[in-house]
Amino acid sequence: MGDRAVAGGKARSRQGGGRGRRRLSVDERRDELIEAALQLFSTRPPEDISIDDVAAAAGASRALVYHYFGGKYELYLAALTSAAKQLSVLLEPPTEGSPLDRLRISLERYFDFVESHAAGYTALLRGGPADRSGEVGEIVDSIRQLLLDRILHALEVETPQPILRITLRSWMASVETACLDWLENRDVTRPELERLLVDQLVVLLRVAGQHDSGTGALLDRLVEQEIGPKS
Repeated sequence: MGDRAVAGGKARSRQGGGRGRRRLSVDERRDELIEAALQLFSTRPPEDISIDDVAAAAGASRALVYHYFGGKYELYLAALTSAAKQLSVLLEPPTEGSPLDRLRISLERYFDFVESHAAGYTALLRGGPADRSGEVGEIVDSIRQLLLDRILHALEVETPQPILRITLRSWMASVETACLDWLENRDVTRPELERLLVDQLVVLLRVAGQHDSGTGALLDRLVEQEIGPKS
């Protein structure tokens, strides 16, 4: 009987060892729970998702989720922060090409994130309109400020005047809306949509230039650097 018990224990040990995904470090387990939460938050409002839902999606116990995060709101914050950090790393300013080339590169990287991390991106944006105050609002505002800084860097502008700042933030809202629409429908190609968005920015800058000479001068510089000096 004792030998059978030992053998059974070894068999269970071998079976457990075969499921290597359960032998995770603290950080790996935490990341797994966050990824499961991002998938859920991208498809349903946070208030409709329970700790039990996240635990089931991650193949973990609800006690483990509480152990790592304390509650659903803390888990939601962790998920949004994770998505924001991934996007921040991806959007490190490019150095090659003209200003519009650098903007195109940044936009391509942005869409890389949207396509590869659709769940995190959707959860990130859903956090904005739903809760503009508190820590969630701060996370969303910080990533939008990061995007604005990256655009200004690409355009070689240190401190934007009000008209330019408003124009760029309006364009950023259009980019977010276009990305969500593209994720839902996928009825235009990524390159086509990226070109459209860059062209839209040029049009917006042209209109803004009629109200602000500095923005008009910026557009002239961008066009000259794009096509090269006249011979």
